[in-house]
Amino acid sequence: MTPSEQVHFKILRAIESNPEITQRELAQKLGVSKGKTNYLIAALLEKGLIKIGNFQRHEGKLGKIAYLLTAEGIKSRTALTRAYLARKEAEYKALKAEIQALRNIDNQLPSESALTAGTGNVQTGKNIMLTLENGN
Repeated sequence: MTPSEQVHFKILRAIESNPEITQRELAQKLGVSKGKTNYLIAALLEKGLIKIGNFQRHEGKLGKIAYLLTAEGIKSRTALTRAYLARKEAEYKALKAEIQALRNIDNQLPSESALTAGTGNVQTGKNIMLTLENGN
């Protein structure tokens, strides 16, 4: 998922959950400027993924708009959701494997009580040499 797809996904998800969201609120949610938000919304409008609807002129609703997902927008959000989920699952599996590898290394290290204070030597007098993988 490209960075622009990630931003589009976040916008589509925010609009779907709150069609009356303002550009200012959306900008805060995304952590970008209001101008950038306006640009991103214009791109989604141009792609036909969202449309803008005006509220009827009811009291207190004059001039307010709502962003609505089109059928194409719903399809796009669904595809982006699947890609986002696949990426997060891959990250989870990689992180889980890294944690397990670190636990295996930790289990092979001597306990702190086995080390003498300040010398770094095992009480039996043998020095321990650790070789870190990947040059770290």
